[in-house]
Amino acid sequence: MQSFRTEIENPIVEKDILDLAKKIAQFRSGEIHEEKFRSLRLARGVYGQRQQGVQMIRIKLPYGKIQFHQWKRIADISDEYSTGNLHLTTRQDIQIHFVSLDRTPELWAQLEQDDITLREACGNTVRNITASPTSGIDPKELFDVSPHADAAFRYFLRNPICQEMGRKIKISFSNTIEDTSLAYLHDLGFVPALQNGLRGFKVVVGGGLGAQPMLAHTAYDFLPENQVIPFIEAVLRVFDRHGERNSRHKARMKFLIQKIGFEAFMDLVQTEKKALKNHSVEISDATAWEVKTPELISNVPAPRTEAYQTWIATNTFEQKQIGLHGAYVRILNGNISSTTSRSLIEALKGYIGDDIRITINQGLLLKCIPTANLPYVYQVLEAHGLAAPGANSIANITACPGTDTCNLAISDSTNITSKLEEVISSDFPDLIHESQMKIKISGCMNACGQHSMASIGFHGSSLKSPDKRVLPALQVLLGGATLGNGEGKIADKVIKVPSKRGPEALRVILNNYEENAEAGEYFHQYYDRQGEKYFYGLLKPLADLQNLVDDEFIDWGASDSFATEIGVGECAGVMIDLVATLLFETEEKYEWTELALADKRWADSIYHAYSVFISGAKALLLDKSVNVSTQMGVITKFDEHFVQTGEVDLGGKSFSEIALQINQQEPSEGFANSFIQEAAHFLSIAKKYRQA
Repeated sequence: MQSFRTEIENPIVEKDILDLAKKIAQFRSGEIHEEKFRSLRLARGVYGQRQQGVQMIRIKLPYGKIQFHQWKRIADISDEYSTGNLHLTTRQDIQIHFVSLDRTPELWAQLEQDDITLREACGNTVRNITASPTSGIDPKELFDVSPHADAAFRYFLRNPICQEMGRKIKISFSNTIEDTSLAYLHDLGFVPALQNGLRGFKVVVGGGLGAQPMLAHTAYDFLPENQVIPFIEAVLRVFDRHGERNSRHKARMKFLIQKIGFEAFMDLVQTEKKALKNHSVEISDATAWEVKTPELISNVPAPRTEAYQTWIATNTFEQKQIGLHGAYVRILNGNISSTTSRSLIEALKGYIGDDIRITINQGLLLKCIPTANLPYVYQVLEAHGLAAPGANSIANITACPGTDTCNLAISDSTNITSKLEEVISSDFPDLIHESQMKIKISGCMNACGQHSMASIGFHGSSLKSPDKRVLPALQVLLGGATLGNGEGKIADKVIKVPSKRGPEALRVILNNYEENAEAGEYFHQYYDRQGEKYFYGLLKPLADLQNLVDDEFIDWGASDSFATEIGVGECAGVMIDLVATLLFETEEKYEWTELALADKRWADSIYHAYSVFISGAKALLLDKSVNVSTQMGVITKFDEHFVQTGEVDLGGKSFSEIALQINQQEPSEGFANSFIQEAAHFLSIAKKYRQA
């Protein structure tokens, strides 16, 4: 095992990092199966790339918050371990690429010195919890949702109930009814509400993007804020127990709800309430999130230029704190170098608030800028080539990394972004003020670029020419929208065109909208009025493959002819369950049970014990070639194949009777002790059966 000093004061974090180093060594020596190791490293933010032998590291930044010292730490780490590039994501994370697997524990240890984690940034876990970047400073907000997002992040980090789910969970908190954090597209989304003077949220459940996007269902029009975390916990427990685990493409929460119905889903959530760790979780006072007013005041005069006035109009806003302003920064494709980052930190520190937020359109929000410092901030950004206006407009296009690094990408999504933005700036300059329309692009149908909810969306694809050659293509999607208050509209797939014709397709769509839309008609309303067939006919000439030229067989940013090279996706890699591996994991889970019990964490120890039952039963079922796709299936089939046949004696009880105490008992010390004793007994039975 690689030796290094963690210098981490938190023993839990230190153990996590040392455990990753140990597991890497075991993987290198062949002791851990590749698929199992993939699941383990993903839950620690280590993600395989399109390029063999290197990793993408996803740095988890709850609700996109980053302070100057953290930003600098990440920039320095990117230089030492990566390529000097920081990629800002639509989930308010930062990713760095081309990292050696063997150096990831050391990298993680350095990040933790500034309270930055990789834990559960990928894998079948609760992913980064997002929130409106303007939380705490927005004049329109009912209250600051940063404390709620922070509390949820800390509560579920390393929580036993969400470490090995069938698929990932995405949670968002919006701070206004405008729903700038896109609650309707999340597994769990929260929009603030007030009732009789009490703070709470409208709650939506079961949304998601991907190849089959679905809108979330309304669970509550008002849920008191102290019930938010208990509700999330109950939902996660249901998803863990009933969610699909074999078919990765059907394993999201939206498919579970589709399968059993939303009412039945909510009934299951209700049955979990008795067993919750906490029935109420109070949220800390939002004053803890207030940002100190900067001490340095600049005497730089305001430029008397149209560019400055446009920047002020489109990129800045006055905060609810009088005399302070927020300023958005456009970052092309979300990529900013470590050199630029350090230079910005040096120039801005002391002149703006020490709380920068990464936005879901891959940019930055600078907070708490005194009015007098706006010209200085503009000057700094302009010197770094980052003063482009229209940060929240149609001119600022969101794009995932695509074929640059992702295994699943089919065609380019980054190089074309600058070409599409050129169409806006050259042909439609007035749209720099248009913030209702959004253009988003992904390298494949999985929608990391959020194309499914865009006014105009594109995702990477391919086409075959009449002479059977393959060329890069774009699927065009139209009519998506964020409607507000947890409601939205999914874009329709309209037509597929060669990638090199993407800019012209955009030009045709926008020209048509400008010429024919009624006064005050938003694009999604115009699209609905005209209909999908209308736009199909409008774009059909661009889909004609009879007049292809050689350049159209070469993707944007490439020099060679296009070829589809799709690898194995790792968004939530479902592991291969080998019997020996499962029993080894079962023993490891029992060790976690004992540790939690020793720490008097009764609820955690109970859930770990439940995992012992499920993992051990699954191993024995697999030994009989009985493969099941949910935990409830494991429970039912174990009774059928082992208890009812008499092969396993559980003292006259059924397996379901024992295991399902998990949601029938309060998490008391007494129940924890008895349940863990039963888990220990079951583990010994499973091991003896396997040995026999």
